[in-house]
Amino acid sequence: MRPMKFGFGQPVRRVEDQRLTTGAGRYTDDTAVEGALHAFVLRSQYAHATFRIRDKETARRMKGVKLILTGEDVAHLGDLPCKGLIKTISGEPVTPLPVPVLPTDTVRHVGEAVAFIVAETLAQARDAAEAIDIEWTTLPSVTGIEEALSPKAPQLWPDRPGNVAFEAEQGDKAKTDAAFAKADRTVAVTIVNNRLASNYMETRACIAEYDKATKRWTLTLGSQGSHGTRDILAKSILKVDPARIRVVTPDVGGGFGTKIFMYREYPLTMVAAEMLKRPVRWVADRTEHFLADTHGRANLATATMALDKRGKFIALKVDLAAEMGAYLSQYGPFIPWVGTTMTPGCYSIPAVHVRFRGVLTNTMAVDAYRGAGRPEAAYLIERLVDAIARETGKTPDAVRALNFVKPSEMPHKTQTGPVYDSGEFEGHMRRAMEVADWKGFKARLKTATKAGKLRGIGMASYIEACGGGGPESSTVILEKDGMVTVLIGTQSNGQGHETAYSQLVSQHLDIPMDRIRVIQGDTDKVETGSGTGGSRSIPVGGAALDKATAILSDNLKQLASEKLEAGIGDLEIVDGAVRVVGTDKALDLAAIAALPGATTEKLRVHQSWQPPEATYPNGTHVCELEIDPQTGATEIVNYVVVDDFGMTLNPIMLQGQVHGGAAQGIGQALMEEIRFDSSGQMLTATFMDYALPRAIDIPNFHFETRNVRCVTNALGVKGAGEAGAIGACPAVMNAMVDALDRAAGIKAIDMPATPLKVFNALKDAGYRL
Repeated sequence: MRPMKFGFGQPVRRVEDQRLTTGAGRYTDDTAVEGALHAFVLRSQYAHATFRIRDKETARRMKGVKLILTGEDVAHLGDLPCKGLIKTISGEPVTPLPVPVLPTDTVRHVGEAVAFIVAETLAQARDAAEAIDIEWTTLPSVTGIEEALSPKAPQLWPDRPGNVAFEAEQGDKAKTDAAFAKADRTVAVTIVNNRLASNYMETRACIAEYDKATKRWTLTLGSQGSHGTRDILAKSILKVDPARIRVVTPDVGGGFGTKIFMYREYPLTMVAAEMLKRPVRWVADRTEHFLADTHGRANLATATMALDKRGKFIALKVDLAAEMGAYLSQYGPFIPWVGTTMTPGCYSIPAVHVRFRGVLTNTMAVDAYRGAGRPEAAYLIERLVDAIARETGKTPDAVRALNFVKPSEMPHKTQTGPVYDSGEFEGHMRRAMEVADWKGFKARLKTATKAGKLRGIGMASYIEACGGGGPESSTVILEKDGMVTVLIGTQSNGQGHETAYSQLVSQHLDIPMDRIRVIQGDTDKVETGSGTGGSRSIPVGGAALDKATAILSDNLKQLASEKLEAGIGDLEIVDGAVRVVGTDKALDLAAIAALPGATTEKLRVHQSWQPPEATYPNGTHVCELEIDPQTGATEIVNYVVVDDFGMTLNPIMLQGQVHGGAAQGIGQALMEEIRFDSSGQMLTATFMDYALPRAIDIPNFHFETRNVRCVTNALGVKGAGEAGAIGACPAVMNAMVDALDRAAGIKAIDMPATPLKVFNALKDAGYRL
């Protein structure tokens, strides 16, 4: 691929940053709509209860109050859908649970919406919510996977005995059992993947407007795909023609998967706007984010590996319980399914069987969070591989090198279905160890011990599946003034799509970034779109755009050839102009757009890309850390990442993605966790109680790539948006266990490894300062 100044592979600074870092970004709450009313959601204070609204008329008559909606008022609306209806172990799809826009008589978690109040001001709406008289009858509740699965646990749903929403499997049980029967030895681990909140900077918000003349709604909200939001609202909930709904997504301050989903506030604002014939706006506060936005992770798993005499992996069994919360969220059942497909990790394992269950609890629903099942899978297998190394007396790298899928074995089909197209797993592991100076660790350990610190080093070699799924389309247009417009149905949540897509256009048209305009997030302007999730924007959307722009560049050469009196083969595009090779005869883009033959068909190109297979980014993280045994506090003193992302579109932006993902993984490993008390009350619903990593908690990363081109993607790229979060947790926790094992023989600890948990583990193990 010929290098262009602003094209593919160039370390271009993000064009969005000037706008976003100077306060000129336009987020949903920045959208000023004249005459807008304010909405507030009255939420349940109980984890499980029946209720009866005895009086809402008093609240309705209060100053400024315009509307109060309860379950009976919106009973005609369809339920929030569950689309992740995977096949169960019986072969039948998962049966969804009813998720009404507002419940009429029963709530199943703290924070569940009960009433929707609209008033002239937010303060008036809040006051009215307090005046609504509700009679509550509390019911037994259950929180946590083990409690929910216990024989005497309260039952959430009568048709889901044992609080199991579904049971499914991956792999071949008979083959796996036969391999275990022949094993020389087995090694097992049981691990917890802690429940998390996304905690994007911008909380969810929406503004609904209704045009009574056209009978159309405009819904402005931060989302990860305006078309998906529109279609669910139209087809599943409001039961109207999608043409009656326009969804607009402006700038979005973070998504991490959680902004993909349908939430109750979106149809409620639309119903209210139609009834009142005035715009209605709703903005969540931070506690509402904790209580009412989907959570992530929340797994309990046991993995057992069967080994032969050499330490080769011959079979793997996994028993996984994935917490679903009180309801099955939009893709809830799909998340453990897609995660379990990646159970083998980077390893050649001849037989694999995974049993997994969706477990119901009186908590907010669990769905996709950065990585969506793949971080859980990587964490499980990488913790198990380190346990195997300890029990067999081998080094962590030796166990991995012995069992990695080899480059000569590519493409490699795993026992759970994915087909890895490329990768050199031992290559990036060895490079990461070299950069991290793994050999010099013993000397550093000695120095740390003299200083009274516990030191450990750990690694994780991960692979994930992303950049697949349904097709994406893109339209690229040469405007009459020489500007280029891109219409695409993905959605930036802060990743830098304007820059990345502009680079793909510039690769073909060789024009600067300020001559390219990227439009996303408006269903009236962009015809189709599958949104952003699963690291698919560049591998799928970018591939469609690259295809469209390549055709546009050929069209421009055809248009210019007659005017320049040259054959198409003698033309090139340089500096935003079509030029006769070796001469100064050229036409710039504006001049070409003005030619008589420059029809819309020539200047506007629409193309789609359907990936034949997911991409499989992979890499190795190495973490070195120190623990202060007097406090249990942990400091990461060195962190190295060597990744394989195929072709790199923009190395600066790629590095930022990996840094951000690794920071989230470190947060999960050391401090983040949603916790509940025995009655289902959330104990971590504010930043006073839920710890996020700060700058001081994050090390200076060493990041580099050791890329192997993807052979199934049109651009040769492998998705990168989630990778940092996938490799970080097992690397940090393997280093943590290494330090604790060396000091006190502690061979297991679960995330988050908070100072208190680490201190108590050392105390319980008899460690003396």
